[in-house]
Amino acid sequence: MDTQKINYQKELDKILIKLGQEQRVPTLLIHSCCAPCSSYVLEYLSEYFEITVFYYNPNIYPESEYTKRIVEQQKLIQDMDFKHPVSFMAGEYEKEKFYAMSEGMEHLKEGGARCMKCYELRLSEAAKQAAAGGFDYFTTTLSISPMKNAQKLNEIGVRVGKEHGVEYLVSDFKKKNGYKRSVELSKEYGLYRQDYCGCIFSRQSSAMR
Repeated sequence: MDTQKINYQKELDKILIKLGQEQRVPTLLIHSCCAPCSSYVLEYLSEYFEITVFYYNPNIYPESEYTKRIVEQQKLIQDMDFKHPVSFMAGEYEKEKFYAMSEGMEHLKEGGARCMKCYELRLSEAAKQAAAGGFDYFTTTLSISPMKNAQKLNEIGVRVGKEHGVEYLVSDFKKKNGYKRSVELSKEYGLYRQDYCGCIFSRQSSAMR
């Protein structure tokens, strides 16, 4: 099958319809990059899953930015109302892993090989934690961004899920006006919205625009 032709939102719709028919509420670990991106995803998926938000982003620079984002994530979960429980789990701030992974790719543009490796770093840890915690599924909020390649994210997610023995919930959260809704929710909850993806390289690129 040509993965480039897969409509991941339609695939997610099929899963959600099946869950509704079975009348069961599976557990889902969601890797979150930030509160604004998670807002719509939580509003959407908490109708179907019992969710744990996993904040693992060793790419974030500087550490003050990391702290600001993690506080915003926790605040959002406290402030929003959900049909099913949503809890929070913090990963380690392993920035040395990100820099080791980036070695030799510092010069690459946003959206290239360095970013793909960064996605894999974070999704692999999410898969590991989901498997250890006995979750039914795991996924990431990253596909909500118009700047992120949902096809590649899903390919990576499915692959690392198989490696760790946990199912990746395929998705493309920018569909159904997901990104637009995340902007609305960010305003509604007064969320801090950063102007760069997170790493030192994306910050430098943002400053040059």
